[in-house]
Amino acid sequence: MAKLYFSYAAMNAGKSTLLLQAAYNYRERGMRPLLYTSALYAQDGVGLISSRIGIAEPAELYSSEDDLYQAVRDHMDEAKVDCVFVDEAQFLTQDQVWQLARVSDRLKIPVMCFGLRTDFRGKLFPGSSQLLAIADVLREIRTICECGAKATMVVRQDTSGRVLTDGEQVSIEKSVYISLCRKHWEEAVGRWPVKGPEHDR
Repeated sequence: MAKLYFSYAAMNAGKSTLLLQAAYNYRERGMRPLLYTSALYAQDGVGLISSRIGIAEPAELYSSEDDLYQAVRDHMDEAKVDCVFVDEAQFLTQDQVWQLARVSDRLKIPVMCFGLRTDFRGKLFPGSSQLLAIADVLREIRTICECGAKATMVVRQDTSGRVLTDGEQVSIEKSVYISLCRKHWEEAVGRWPVKGPEHDR
């Protein structure tokens, strides 16, 4: 049975690498994967999913106005679609998450979404929130904090390295983000110490 999958992590955990590897596996078996990424990451109007290790694949672009269920159906008119992959899934709207669920439920095509769970303020992205609510399979992809613990949060820094605690939720410049564990994120954004280190018990 086709399912809706959500693989989530902090920054630099290898989400895009895993997506590209899975898409390659489909192609290797003579199947047709359909790849999508957010239009926020368009390069000269072209979609590209790229990994820090140096691999990349062209991808269809989606913006918040697109009906992804209809888009997949249109691709099915051209040729069979065996799997749908969505990178930067945190930027999906909640309606688009339901559209992808319909791709799984009604078109019987597996849908694999990869993205961030929370933003630099520790808040859920709308797309991630809806995926966490309705996806059939949830998978956490692990990366580590500077201390070696599992990183689950991200901080946003300006060009001078100062941690930002306010601003728009979406900023596509990846270099301004650092993945941290919850403890060090709380310290970095100034939530701790509140009353002094003697309360760290």
